[in-house]
Amino acid sequence: MRTDELDYDLPESRIARSPAPERDAARLLVVSRSDPHRLEHRIVRDLPEILGADDILVFNTTRVIPARFQGRNLATGGRVQGLYLGPADEPGCWRVLLKMRRHRPGLRIGLHHPDRPDAVVELELVERQSEDGQWIVRVVGAMSDDEALERVGLPPLPPYILAARRRSGEVVDRIEDVHRYQTVYAHDRGSVAAPTAGLHFTPELLDRLRTAGVGEAQVTLHVGRGTFLPVETAVLEEHPMHSERCVIDQPTLDFLTSASDAGRRVIPVGTTSCRAIESFAGRGLAGEIETDILISPGYQWKLTDGLMTNFHQPRSTLLAMVAALFPEGMDRLREIYDAALAEEYRFLSFGDAMLVLP
Repeated sequence: MRTDELDYDLPESRIARSPAPERDAARLLVVSRSDPHRLEHRIVRDLPEILGADDILVFNTTRVIPARFQGRNLATGGRVQGLYLGPADEPGCWRVLLKMRRHRPGLRIGLHHPDRPDAVVELELVERQSEDGQWIVRVVGAMSDDEALERVGLPPLPPYILAARRRSGEVVDRIEDVHRYQTVYAHDRGSVAAPTAGLHFTPELLDRLRTAGVGEAQVTLHVGRGTFLPVETAVLEEHPMHSERCVIDQPTLDFLTSASDAGRRVIPVGTTSCRAIESFAGRGLAGEIETDILISPGYQWKLTDGLMTNFHQPRSTLLAMVAALFPEGMDRLREIYDAALAEEYRFLSFGDAMLVLP
């Protein structure tokens, strides 16, 4: 697939800088894989009236960690921004992505939280891992990763949201981001980005869906920084696909497989849930794996019948995945996105949602 087929014009005015006032008050564009004429404008809290007992929603229970940090170069006073990527092999060390002017092994940086000036974590640069700013750093002092990040970490909002807030003169870091960039059912820590379709659900909506007889299943896929990366190769299949850790237990995999065989409709909530179940489909064996699956038009779906998802960036692997649901591929998805833009839907992580039914 040519990458330029994933292009569309997204005005900055349609990029959501903050979520809807209430999670389930976000708009929901309902479309169908088999009926090109279906285009319904609803809201997320209408889901119990749209779905039924033949449907199963699959939720990603990953929990976003406060992975973004800021601080100062202790030698020069220069500003430092960064993202925690995970523990390094060496005890007491992290893998991080750093944005700073001057860096060398041995240099120390002091991290601080904007609302808690007394909370400080000191890092020492150990080894540069790549030209794009990946480093191994050592945490100075005895504390766990979780303790350090809870002390100074910030919600890892996508860079485009932070940049858009700065350009508009808005407050960049907001207290409410801690809760609104996390699903209400988040459990397993490990993501540096939220599974954004899940942000629309409330405990009350989940209860109403259960009352309506809608089935549910839970999987875990820890979202990595690769979710922010645009496709820069001319051909999509040449894009170096990022790998993410996902976990499904055997009862869940058996349930989804038997339900699908019985004709029930499996509808992942978000591309991450979709990526997880398609990675395990056909294996027959559950567990924990690293997946680098790339789903694009022409893909033969195994468990997925529909999808609830937000509106995605141009030239992204997520856009290619959604296009793969339609026989017409990007031609159909472009029509849907044009309709959403014309109706002033809000796009990207804090934006509105679409529900693709079979």
